Amino acid sequence: MNNLSIKKKLTFFTTLAGVSLGAMHIANRVLEYISTADKLINSDEYEYYNWRFGKIAYKKTGEGSPLLLVHNLNVCSSSYEWRNNIEELAKSHTVYTIDLLGCGCSDRPGLTYTNYLYVELITNFIKHIIGEKTDVIVSGESCPFVLMACANDETIINKVIMINPPNLVGLAKIPTKRSKFIKNILYSPILGTFIYNMYVNKKTIAHALCSSYYTQNEISEKDILTYFEAAHKEHTNSKYLFACQKTRYTNANVLHCLNKLNNSISIIVGNSNPENSLAASEYQNYLPSIEIAGMAKTKQLPHIEKCDEFIENVEIYTDAMDADLAGILKDSLQGCKLSYAKICEKIQSSVALLAAGSKMLADSALVSEDLCRWFGGIL
Repeated sequence: MNNLSIKKKLTFFTTLAGVSLGAMHIANRVLEYISTADKLINSDEYEYYNWRFGKIAYKKTGEGSPLLLVHNLNVCSSSYEWRNNIEELAKSHTVYTIDLLGCGCSDRPGLTYTNYLYVELITNFIKHIIGEKTDVIVSGESCPFVLMACANDETIINKVIMINPPNLVGLAKIPTKRSKFIKNILYSPILGTFIYNMYVNKKTIAHALCSSYYTQNEISEKDILTYFEAAHKEHTNSKYLFACQKTRYTNANVLHCLNKLNNSISIIVGNSNPENSLAASEYQNYLPSIEIAGMAKTKQLPHIEKCDEFIENVEIYTDAMDADLAGILKDSLQGCKLSYAKICEKIQSSVALLAAGSKMLADSALVSEDLCRWFGGIL
């Protein structure tokens, strides 16, 4: 009887598990279909960089000095984040907007996403696609990757503008054994996808956007649906990035970088969230040369909420840097002029000395000739 009871229980639980997994699989497929049905993100509008870990989607707009825009590292985010800024920035720059690996129209391979992966991506993209030293504007969780890229290679990035970078204390937290266990669950084909869908759906995305905006009525239905679609493209494979972010694999302790950076760096913060200003101050405490510009009545996305003011801040910062550079060049040229005058003076003195020396030699030659004649007469 006991054996029969155990068999019945095992059969019941096995059947229940099978039915549950089947229901989860159906729910996953339905949500994937709903999220991508509107096709708001057109993959054909992008160019692609064949990176070794997958294809990277990007766009190139405008003419002028190169400017790379790097969106916040988030499964919902993409280069769509810069939709209100590209046109104005492209008037004076060649603007490159990139979809990071695991986001937007870029590939979403099932690997472990780490901070070093994104540092390598940014470095390789600048070297192989942009091809020259560039300015970078970067948002949110992607800020540490740009700072690390600056520290690793001084030849690729010039000026950096960060938008609401994460606080340094949180970035210093590293994965634990528990983190690896959670990551493996989220990587599982059916259960992991189901958990991801529970966390990343239209309702949770709308709530996250509301908390990121100061003026919530500026959030459109199209914005929500675009972020929703971005999070579920390619069979919801963004769950791999989601798992790595939740388990801190993408964290990067940048304190060792800040002390050796020579780049011109500024931070733009949304003042309506006090945590943004506190985080920016942490960076400035470690690197006093960092400039901070606050934007009132904005939170996490000041470049979207107040596009015109954001562009003004970027231009002010750029103009200030150009003025400083002009001052340095002017001082250098003035120093060169003074040095040149001194060199000319030295040369003139040397020429006079040489002339005097030549005259003395000529006089000596005449004296020598007279002496020879005198001795010749005696002999």
